[in-house]
Amino acid sequence: MLDMYQKRALSYTIRRRYQKSTKKEKGGILDEFIKNTNYNRSYARRILGSLKKQGRKKLHIIRKRRYDADVFYPLRTIWIAEDNICGQRLKPFIPEALRILERDKNLRLNKKIRKKLLSIGSATIDRMLKASRKRYELKGRSTTKPGTLLRNTIPIRTFADWDEKYPGFFEGDLVAFCGETVRGEYVSALNLTDVSTGWVGIEAFMGKGQYRVHKAIDSVRNRLPFLMLGLDNDNGVEFINWLMKRYCEEHKITFTRIRPYRKNDNCFVEQKNYTVPRRFLGYGRYETDKQLEIIRELLKLVEMYVNFFMPSKKLVSKERIGNKTKKIYDTAKTPYQRLLISGILIDDKKKELQKLYDSLNPMDLRKKISRLQDKLWKTFRYKINDLTNT
Repeated sequence: MLDMYQKRALSYTIRRRYQKSTKKEKGGILDEFIKNTNYNRSYARRILGSLKKQGRKKLHIIRKRRYDADVFYPLRTIWIAEDNICGQRLKPFIPEALRILERDKNLRLNKKIRKKLLSIGSATIDRMLKASRKRYELKGRSTTKPGTLLRNTIPIRTFADWDEKYPGFFEGDLVAFCGETVRGEYVSALNLTDVSTGWVGIEAFMGKGQYRVHKAIDSVRNRLPFLMLGLDNDNGVEFINWLMKRYCEEHKITFTRIRPYRKNDNCFVEQKNYTVPRRFLGYGRYETDKQLEIIRELLKLVEMYVNFFMPSKKLVSKERIGNKTKKIYDTAKTPYQRLLISGILIDDKKKELQKLYDSLNPMDLRKKISRLQDKLWKTFRYKINDLTNT
């Protein structure tokens, strides 16, 4: 039996003779060729009758690029204004981002480029921005110390305690900017995240005492555009204390805690810990009053930026299929958009939020945040210089 290379050599050898022969001679050549190659008669006739060289040929189809550099640069501008989020979160917000950036003359586009940006897919966004995306990994320390005094009096949160589809139920956590050591005083940031809308409230203070935590929670609650109905925290002593228990009872807030060593019980705020305070402040150690002042000013801008211009997706349902889990998510929306859809805002508060939203620009907020980040970084350099001089 001939192998593939021998069959190709044989067909190449007798092809010219076959094509120059008469009809009767072709029948004899074809019979002999079939006996040697064991080909189907129709396939053998097609091989010998073809003038092309046999063998599979790779087809290189060069398509005209639809999303070229004219699309890439404005897309990158939108992506930077939206804090480098993924394509699935960015795509639904592109029309609104274009409206704001064109309104404030951060972008000037013709109709053709604008149409392409509105029709671009999430996978294409990720592919085009792959080279621009910066990847880095940050690590930190845990500073949670369990509080056992009131643990039995504060219930563990269950599905019956909260209506998670209704805005007002918050998960809370502390983010410590202690660097490599937890000794001494350092800046902490309180992160409160609404489960339904993703609305974020952030407050920075020195240390992690219960009175400062209580004051930060009260400050966030007073500036919320809606009522705080529930508060769920970890088991740290800064949350599990009589001061917080009395405060929640006074303001009719459902006060619950997560199971010990089950951080996923507070999954909404845990993921916001990275995407909000950690992303903008990192894992450095901040321990001076000057740094605290800069951080407070920076977090005010970050809070507005995240709530009004950072779309996120929410899990709608999940189904177990064999050994895999199929998850279905909704369309990415900002906390502000989810809050408007919920319909809980009174008219005055709704008009106030809309007025604030119309006055904001994500690109301007990013620039202000970057300037404050540079200012904060200079405090590190000056401190290092002071240490080297002594």
